Amino acid sequence: MINTRFWSVDEQAFVESFSQDWSELSDYRGGNSNMHGVELCLALADVRDEPQWLDRALAIVERLIHRHAALRDYRILEHFHGDWSEWPEHNADRPDDGFYPYGATLGHGFEWSRLMLHLEASLESRGRTAPSWLFTDAAALFDASLRDGWRTDGAPGLVYTVDWEGRPNSLRRRHWTHAEALAAAAAFLRRTDEAHYERWYRQLWDVIDTIFIDRKRGGWYQELDSKLQIDAAEGDVKPDLYHAYQATLLPRLPLTPNLALTVQRL
Repeated sequence: MINTRFWSVDEQAFVESFSQDWSELSDYRGGNSNMHGVELCLALADVRDEPQWLDRALAIVERLIHRHAALRDYRILEHFHGDWSEWPEHNADRPDDGFYPYGATLGHGFEWSRLMLHLEASLESRGRTAPSWLFTDAAALFDASLRDGWRTDGAPGLVYTVDWEGRPNSLRRRHWTHAEALAAAAAFLRRTDEAHYERWYRQLWDVIDTIFIDRKRGGWYQELDSKLQIDAAEGDVKPDLYHAYQATLLPRLPLTPNLALTVQRL
């Protein structure tokens, strides 16, 4: 299904969606779906021992990050028309949309940067040379996401989205944004052993410990507003476990192979 329906050989990327009967392909291409496509490619390369999935992951990263985000000061454009022409104003009236928000989503900046380190490690573990831009872009993406998001409105933590000039667009504090930032800092620390990343790892944990961990009922608060209160629009629910769980697990693991395979081998 992935090969026959969603992977486009011509585009060297994943398409977004079809009509229910598969007769019509959506005239939209998404950065978020392709980011998770990179995650899928990394897993398939390990589990199936099929290195061609790494080539696919690299093609996606080159398109979305090296070709588009790098030219936008490492603010990731996630919305494209079906021909991959940029669509920067998509959902301009919906900056808080949970899946297709306008502007740059900072949590995805951190997630992309970490996946790029996993890709670099996966290539090198197979005796292949990773392109030099892969780490350079990953590091720039991590720093840009901090630059745009960290305390930009004066309150602790990371805002949800920014516009194309880096101005805060949605001031919500989403737990998954901080979980991804933490996991990325840990990955960079493992990759470089630089104090810069350890400082951010500790600062991010301090914020998570202070505002997100629910010590009465367990788990993490999922969505906070700009005043760090439960976001009334989302409610006090906890449907998402994997981001917080992954953030506590990934720092203990190597960059390759993928998380599931590494845990299985422990």
